[in-house]
Amino acid sequence: MIEPLYNDVYLGLGSNLGDRFDFLNSAIKMIKQNKRINIHKISSIYETKPFGNQEQTNFLNAVVFISTNLSPENLLIELKSIEKELGRKQRKKWDSREIDIDILFYGSLIIKNDNINIPHPYIAERDFVLVPMCEIEPNLFHPILKKKICEICIEEKETFIIAKYNRSILA
Repeated sequence: MIEPLYNDVYLGLGSNLGDRFDFLNSAIKMIKQNKRINIHKISSIYETKPFGNQEQTNFLNAVVFISTNLSPENLLIELKSIEKELGRKQRKKWDSREIDIDILFYGSLIIKNDNINIPHPYIAERDFVLVPMCEIEPNLFHPILKKKICEICIEEKETFIIAKYNRSILA
């Protein structure tokens, strides 16, 4: 029997409504329950200022390294299902959210269509993605920018991280 191919994937998680920590923890528990997904590393949690619409509550953000044999499209469907089950409501772009789960990288794939955009297009502008990514996988190579994740400079861009959160994911 041929084993299914597992791909390295990095997910970005964020929450700024309700019990933000519980939303992150619950999302990771639900991801872990999927038999086609293996969680390998979870970054520290960071409290961050909102990106885009700044008139909202601060976020908690983390990055999770997984492997999966789900296609990018099927993984996205699974993640959106988890968001919905956790009570995420549809709002405007960059508005408050109970939970947000983004596919940051899926192996070295580059995909851009109406449904999915990988690597995530705003990675280089978000210290709340770069810092936790650097924490768990400093040598990860960005296939479009042609740089290691820790070499992407954010000095000239706005910083969003306020502090490392004092709790760790329990999942």
